[in-house]
Amino acid sequence: MSKKILLATTGSPASFGAARVAFQMAKRYGSEIIVFHVIGLPTKAYSQIVHDVRTGDEVQVDDDYKSWVEDELRNTYARQIEEAEGGVSFVLTTGVPHREILRTARSEDVDLIIMGASSGSIDHIDYKGYTGSTLQKVAKAAKCPVMTVHRESAAYRGGFNHVLFCTDFSKQANHAFKYALNTARECDCDMTMFHALDVGGKVLAQNEIEDRLIEARKRMRSLYGSQMGDFKNYDVEAWEGIPYMEIVKLARERMADLIVMAHHAGESDSDEARLGSTLEQVILRASCPVVSVNKPDKV
Repeated sequence: MSKKILLATTGSPASFGAARVAFQMAKRYGSEIIVFHVIGLPTKAYSQIVHDVRTGDEVQVDDDYKSWVEDELRNTYARQIEEAEGGVSFVLTTGVPHREILRTARSEDVDLIIMGASSGSIDHIDYKGYTGSTLQKVAKAAKCPVMTVHRESAAYRGGFNHVLFCTDFSKQANHAFKYALNTARECDCDMTMFHALDVGGKVLAQNEIEDRLIEARKRMRSLYGSQMGDFKNYDVEAWEGIPYMEIVKLARERMADLIVMAHHAGESDSDEARLGSTLEQVILRASCPVVSVNKPDKV
């Protein structure tokens, strides 16, 4: 499992689900956690006056203020910190959140970034139907996998027992498969490989749908089954429907506690691609953590 985790948190309830998962992983798998928090956005270059990311107020950042914010975070996560096995450190800074998250992830050589889908209210994000811009930018540029926990109810409460890997057969999906397989191996858990045949807005004969599903199952067994080695705890599923709905339904049916997907669909440049719409909707609706994989570096 990931030995070094960057927990990007605002300290607000929107981050509580992500924090629960990060600390549970640290407790169960002995991972080291870096609790990362951007205090605020500088009002101008090199200014000590920042806009606090939580309140929006202008505050002067000095050592005393940073110490106070760190104490607040330590108090917020006091119980989890006591139970963490691999050690907990804090990094507080000012700047543009996604840039600072990426900078720290690189400098600390972390294996996994864990964050919420938005720093704002959960009701707002559900109504608008899109993930926060910070997550979008972090997921696009991160060299390591990014785990997102949108709702506190989606935070798992133990080890990983069932990994759901979802594929569109793209090159990026190959990177996601390797992460899913490594996780299933190390956690000695079950794994389901899944392809959703997108029939949204299409009129297809039932025979054609069934033929395509058969072909998808064969393709998964050929493409991924050959890489399984001695790992046998997996099965293959293919359903028709609207992909994000079918993924969420299957995760619920199989009681999956981790969904792994590529950052985006298709063969577009990973440095330019936006978070895929299917992945985005899965993040907003899933009842478990969702990992997006963009690059092969840390899989």
